[in-house]
Amino acid sequence: MVDVATLVEQARGGRPRAVARLITLVENAAPQLREVMAALTPYTGQAYTVGLTGSPGVGKSTSTSALVTAYRRLGKRVGVLAVDPSSPFSGGALLGDRVRMQDHATDPEVFIRSMATRGHLGGLSWAAPQALRVLDGAGCEVILVETVGVGQSEVEIAAQADTTVVLLAPGMGDGIQAAKAGILEIGDLFVVNKADRDGADATARELNHMLGLGEARNPGDWRPPIVKTVAARGEGMDEVVEALEKHRAWLAETGELAARRRRRAADEVQAIALAALRARIGDLRGDRRLSALAERVAAGELDPYGAADQLIADLTTG
Repeated sequence: MVDVATLVEQARGGRPRAVARLITLVENAAPQLREVMAALTPYTGQAYTVGLTGSPGVGKSTSTSALVTAYRRLGKRVGVLAVDPSSPFSGGALLGDRVRMQDHATDPEVFIRSMATRGHLGGLSWAAPQALRVLDGAGCEVILVETVGVGQSEVEIAAQADTTVVLLAPGMGDGIQAAKAGILEIGDLFVVNKADRDGADATARELNHMLGLGEARNPGDWRPPIVKTVAARGEGMDEVVEALEKHRAWLAETGELAARRRRRAADEVQAIALAALRARIGDLRGDRRLSALAERVAAGELDPYGAADQLIADLTTG
């Protein structure tokens, strides 16, 4: 039997095993999940969530690790949610990010968790919002969310993070081309990693040009900065943290931080409600109501939209 109150208390005290067990309950959609979320709620809302996204090969894991180092120098407790591709056989995560972040494995103020997408599109696991709540409630001051690296579908990270960092690298043909897929539209901060390679300055210039072609900004609007880094050597990471803190301050001053978090909460509530409705509808195979409506549709007596409306009405009233 899971003692949720004890687990939450231990997680608040910085016990990695307790945090891990809570996230496992989230991933498994355990029966105790509602109790976990209710117990954590009084402690949430404090963490600053940063999403890191970009095409495969730009150095997301290395940049995330270097960013952890930079924040730890500032004395921050850091959580990392690294969303890995799922194995097509076991459904589990490939755990590549955990391997690349071993430098922080013994630091009790850093919690790193890999999560499998389990087939979920958008670069994030379906359980990511609740996992973020666990890390927030466990006292992480900064949470870094690193996405799978699947290209244009990664725009979902913008809905889960306070600040979204888009990483690019010189010499990658699809770097700036991501603009056509919409990935540049979600960035609050752009990082040109591997800046010691030829073409880094050209990539930054082209990126700046692409951003200039975007929507006209009003006075006081945020202008996404471009920072060059060599994450493998930790170069430029202090500048990244400085840019992140400036964006965080801008979000707070303009009220955009609260607005983003309200949108995130609305999306989360909607997703939970839809999942509950989907579970109810998924049990309708063989249900008399569905069978009767299907028979009328097949006989040409009722159109499928009318049948769906009637089915929803029966479900919501009965």
